[in-house]
Parts: sequence; C-alpha cells; structure tokens
Amino acid sequence: MSHADHADAEGLDRHQTEVAPGEEFAEEDIGKGIRGYLIGLALAALLTVCSFAIVHAKFVWAPAVPVAVIVFAIAQMGVHLVFFLHITTGPDNINNVMALAFGVLFVVLLIGGSVWIMSNMNSNMMPAMPPSSSPQSSQPSMPMIQPMRH
Repeated sequence: MSHADHADAEGLDRHQTEVAPGEEFAEEDIGKGIRGYLIGLALAALLTVCSFAIVHAKFVWAPAVPVAVIVFAIAQMGVHLVFFLHITTGPDNINNVMALAFGVLFVVLLIGGSVWIMSNMNSNMMPAMPPSSSPQSSQPSMPMIQPMRH
C-alpha cells in the first residue's frame, strides 16, 4: 500500500500528505501521473540539451567540461530514478532501493574488477622485444633446408 493510499484510508486529503514526484496515483489522479511523466521528460530533455551545449560552448573552461557533463549525467540519473522508475524515500520502496543498490554494487564490482585485472596483467607483461637492427628484418626469413644424406 503506497503512502498516498494509506492517507486515503485514514481519510486525509491527498494534497495534505507528502507525495513524491514518482509516487503512484489512484485512477482519479491519472492526470497528475501523466503530468509527473511530462515533467520528468522535460527535465531529462533539458539536461541532455545542457550537456550538448556545454560540450560545444566556448565560454566554459576546457578542463571543466568533463566535470560538467558528469554532473549533468548524475542529475539525469536522478531524474530517471524519481520520475520514471518511481524510486522514492517512502517506506514501500525499500525493496526497490535495495535492488537498485545491489545492481549498482554488482556493476561497480564487475567493471572495477575487470579494470584491476587488466591493469595487473599489463604491469606483469614481459616487455616488448626491441626491433632487430639487421637489414633482413624487413623480409621474412626462410629457414635453411639441408639436403638429406642417404
């Protein structure tokens, strides 16, 4: 039972309760649900446009561009989590938050472990052999074949 349904069961007005933007609504509030999706769409589109504008703008200090894009990406993930995936701080969303946290942990461990292993393998590789200074190194050498004696 969502927080809004719980408030309806107690006889409280839905507008008097705290309802997060991603909270599910009853059928009479379908317009508010659609409005929430449209707000999320507008915010996501705005953050996307801002990311492209920062990359192509010349008024932003060049080393700050990756930081700005990362900030916009994190903000966009937040918009998606709240408005589209309905991840809120309500008590009925604990399982969703735990599943999301486990998924993030799994991805971080998988990618971080892979990078760690590749870095370790790279540091333990044998150094490359220097190119030979002989003039025949540009041509593939043919093995010398000795005639067989009978």
